[in-house]
Amino acid sequence: MQTISILGAGTMGHGIAQVFAVHGHPVRLYDPSAAALEAAPQRIRRGLEPFLKLGLHTPQESERCLENLTLCTGLEDACRGARVVIEAAPENLGLKQGLLARAQAAAETDALLCSNSSALSVTAMARGLGRPDRLVGAHFWNPAPVIPCVEIVRGEKTSDRSVDEAWALVAAAGKEPVLVRREVPGFLGNRLQHALQREALYLVEQGIASPEDVDRVVKYGFGLRYALMGPLERADLGGLDVTYAVQQTVLSDLDNRTTPSDLLRRRVLAGELGAKSGRGFYEWAPEKKERLQGRRDLALLSIIRLARGLDTEQEPSK
Repeated sequence: MQTISILGAGTMGHGIAQVFAVHGHPVRLYDPSAAALEAAPQRIRRGLEPFLKLGLHTPQESERCLENLTLCTGLEDACRGARVVIEAAPENLGLKQGLLARAQAAAETDALLCSNSSALSVTAMARGLGRPDRLVGAHFWNPAPVIPCVEIVRGEKTSDRSVDEAWALVAAAGKEPVLVRREVPGFLGNRLQHALQREALYLVEQGIASPEDVDRVVKYGFGLRYALMGPLERADLGGLDVTYAVQQTVLSDLDNRTTPSDLLRRRVLAGELGAKSGRGFYEWAPEKKERLQGRRDLALLSIIRLARGLDTEQEPSK
């Protein structure tokens, strides 16, 4: 097992720490915030609960997960001698560049560096590194212990070896890696997700549907299929001629703005940030958020187990 250093103990960082610690890796978790570090073990313990309920982890595995975790108040202490460093800091390019440079200086000479950025350029983050070839994007999805997909993102100077090592690392931890062969803003998942998000906001903004009905048509309509087939598989099964005909009618009418929605901007400026502030498109009492997250994780794990049982014919490729 390899010593893995995680930079950032927030929503993504503590979840990524859980992924690797439960698979036996010694994990060092660093955060400049004492409060974030102190909260991490309890957050990980809660994150293990749905796995225990579904019999996906044993109580012994869960205890070993926490035993494999070391909390670090200094970045250099966290990275010293580490074979792998995963950066999970806020989406600020300058911050990430500084953290990665310090990490590379403190870790093993040939350590693999991974960034969990969901949109920033791997090439830009690698500037200033002595070994830019050793940096690769490794974008986990929230909640990191539950969602299998990890986007492996190649920067301009990322080596084949670094891509192969990152792929093997996350696959061995039970994840489903996908390769972004040439980096673009947002990589794969966020480009697809925000194309849908843009149209969803437009439909509400134009008074065509309520937020509740937009969400319902996804949850109880076409979104159900996406757990078992991707958009291109769905097009094949439905017929490419049908997809072509629908696109001839629909595409010219879809929202195509290149700036964020006014509806979204107004809510952000009003401090209506969603569950984190108690209000967004919905009202979010703390107990409602916690209850929904618990139900979500149990349901997602059940769906993932079913989907993986059915998806035995395709082998992931790079």
